[in-house]
Amino acid sequence: VQLQASGGGTVQTGGSLRLSCIPSGRTFPTLGMAWFRQAPGKERELVAAISSTGSNTYYADSGKGRFTISRDNALKPVYLQMNNLKPEDTAVYYCAARPTLSSGAVYNTPREYNSWGQGTLVTVSS
Repeated sequence: VQLQASGGGTVQTGGSLRLSCIPSGRTFPTLGMAWFRQAPGKERELVAAISSTGSNTYYADSGKGRFTISRDNALKPVYLQMNNLKPEDTAVYYCAARPTLSSGAVYNTPREYNSWGQGTLVTVSS
């Protein structure tokens, strides 16, 4: 599966951005998906994950209460709405996907995903 990520940009502290991730190509019928981010000199970390049906979500502590991951159904785009952005949110954001037979499972580590988007840069200025 190919993943096309978009929506990054530069905003001021307190601003908002909405990232989109569109799966295409030969896809498994149902995909678990997630957003990760990687700041310069740091490891890639989970931002949020969502089950194939959207019934379950998981958020890293850094984004709880500010970020919302969503999807309409198993093969539609996944979105990450980011509000009240902070300078520490500055990073390249990557969407990831993996085939799954589960409607409710969420996957929280990079090794559990086998498809990655190209990354979209989010810069939050103070």
